[in-house]
Amino acid sequence: MIIRTLAAIFLLSYSGACAVAQEEDKSQEAVAAKDGSEPRRYETKARVTAGGANVAYRVIAGETFIENDKGEPVASIFSTSYIADGFADPRERPVAFIFNGGPGSASLWLHMGVFGPKRVRLPEGPDDDGAAPFDLIANPESIIDVADMVFIDPVGTGWSKTLGEGKTDEYWGVKQDAASVREFIRRWLVEHKRWNSPKYLIGESYGTTRSAALLEALESGWTDIAVNGVVLISTVLNFGLDATDAGNDVGYIGLMPGYAATAWYHDKVDKAAWGGDMQRFLDEARAFATDDYMPALLKGQLASAAEREAVAAKLAAFTGLSESYVTRSNMRIPLRRFMRELLRDEGLAVGRLDSRFTGVEADGVGENPEYDPSAYGIDAAYTAGMLDYFGRDLGVDIAEPYTTLGGVRGWNWDAEDGGGQNAYVNVAPWVERAMRQNRDLRVLSANGYYDLATPFFGTEMTLAQPGFDRSRLTITYYDAGHMMYIHQPSLEALAKDVRSFIRNEP
Repeated sequence: MIIRTLAAIFLLSYSGACAVAQEEDKSQEAVAAKDGSEPRRYETKARVTAGGANVAYRVIAGETFIENDKGEPVASIFSTSYIADGFADPRERPVAFIFNGGPGSASLWLHMGVFGPKRVRLPEGPDDDGAAPFDLIANPESIIDVADMVFIDPVGTGWSKTLGEGKTDEYWGVKQDAASVREFIRRWLVEHKRWNSPKYLIGESYGTTRSAALLEALESGWTDIAVNGVVLISTVLNFGLDATDAGNDVGYIGLMPGYAATAWYHDKVDKAAWGGDMQRFLDEARAFATDDYMPALLKGQLASAAEREAVAAKLAAFTGLSESYVTRSNMRIPLRRFMRELLRDEGLAVGRLDSRFTGVEADGVGENPEYDPSAYGIDAAYTAGMLDYFGRDLGVDIAEPYTTLGGVRGWNWDAEDGGGQNAYVNVAPWVERAMRQNRDLRVLSANGYYDLATPFFGTEMTLAQPGFDRSRLTITYYDAGHMMYIHQPSLEALAKDVRSFIRNEP
């Protein structure tokens, strides 16, 4: 291995609006083999005030090689680890393994959005993030005060990739992805001698699916890596509960209360009819979805004209769509149509990831939106912020393209052991089984009301099934969307909830 040591002094300044200062240590070490024969590794020391505590920590950003049964490197997984000083006994220091979703997304969203010691500050919104310069500020909501953190970029994301004879189809799939991330976690525990630390998985979106698959991969068999807790952010375990494909009527049930929340936010419903109480409104939307809407869809043409008219009228009242539109749609409104139709008269479409966001539509009669306004409203800030932080703060010297999202193709969705042989992945049984076989495993599911990508009611129906031990299950809600942490009050609430979960506070 070729070793190179770099010493640098970083003078960091933050916006005057940030009351918390982060002090970077003066030393930085980078270890890398130029020819790629050895994993690249960059180390830094820093300090931040988070959760009311001033925490000194070291950062290790670098590659971990995954080997085949011949001991040959076949994949490289890039990660960023934050390890606090002052904990000699691993039993006293939890470690959280953190990743985003996609599949095909790097971990920059959770890293620079909520949990890392430095984060991107977006404009007050919901609003478009515009162009550089963007604000990177010290993050008092980071959970570094209660746990070490390891941000993982699975193969095909960030700078993670296959090597040598490695093939992407060995990593791009529900089980394949979980197997490689499991191997990364095993190697991390070996390197850092943390086998006896409390362990947590924190995933967002498809990252919650990955968490379920990881529970199966980590806890099955005799080489058991038992997990203390799983944080599911924007949960999707049963994909059939939000898929509005032809013939899958239950997908409309999972989405409908999310449509209602969106209509409430955009003032497209009669709020006075519910006394201006959003929670009452959503409770009645939930009840309507299961007690009236679902039977009407299942009956189809067997329902009487009067039944269909009554349900269509209620559906229109809850979703803000016209009764005529609902009726002509056979009471089945796919997500992209809803995104376009709700604010059509204003020339706007609402977001999928976060339906508080709106985007201008050039075509006033289009069936579907041009794109998701809540995606193009944040992507530039996170990409620039992550790469600026890697290069300037952590001294990561990598010139290859960094894949934020979208580098993965041909994903293998086969997960029949987790939910039966059907067209929709359902990994919820893996979480249920892990809870049955690990008495200490707790689950926190965090959901945004305005998330139409992984709608909160689909999650509620999934977690209501009899296999879950609800005494060890916590469900929380936020007045934001899929990435609820882009909303400052929700960011603070989410960080508080996760911190309490790791501390196992009631």
